[in-house]
Amino acid sequence: MAERIIKDYPNISLLPETIENTLDFDDIFGRTAPVHVEIGSGKGTFLLGHAQHNPDLNILGIEWARKYYRLAVDRLGRWQIPNVRIIRTDAATFIAQNFPDNAVECFHLYFPDPWPKKRHNKRRFFSHENLPHLLRCLIDHGTINIATDHADYFEQMTEVINAAVADGNIEIIDFKRADAANPDEVVGTNYERKYIKEKRNINTIAVKKL
Repeated sequence: MAERIIKDYPNISLLPETIENTLDFDDIFGRTAPVHVEIGSGKGTFLLGHAQHNPDLNILGIEWARKYYRLAVDRLGRWQIPNVRIIRTDAATFIAQNFPDNAVECFHLYFPDPWPKKRHNKRRFFSHENLPHLLRCLIDHGTINIATDHADYFEQMTEVINAAVADGNIEIIDFKRADAANPDEVVGTNYERKYIKEKRNINTIAVKKL
């Protein structure tokens, strides 16, 4: 059997070199709608399901790994989903430098790389340094939805969140389960399905900007 050709879909993929300054989400999507952003989209499983179940949203995925990015573009393009885009870039830098203020309704962060070695912990995305950028980009009462299987990373996430709660910037709210998730899942990503089979514990937390 011939290997399936992975295609690019310019209407789905955003090129970093075409974005010089602040993102204009209305221009990117060709309409005005609430914006959701997934950080670390992998092969696009959550993006696909979330976009299909929420046609009233504009949904942007950010993925660094070139292989996964190309697979996600191919998957989303074949389904011809009009309300989703994906870009291959470093999420922390891209959000800090190119995202507008008060523009995002929800950030989704599911099973991010835990960088488990102690000397690599500083590379973790969810941190005291990156949270202020997420909060700047969120609309009032915008949310961040988080899931991870990694206990140590979840402990760090909780510390970061508790510090922001103490500062009066956010409050902890109920985690919103993904619309497209199967009954035994919380978000329905490829990683989650793998971890469920391995009987790993899935930790979730969500916050709202005040």
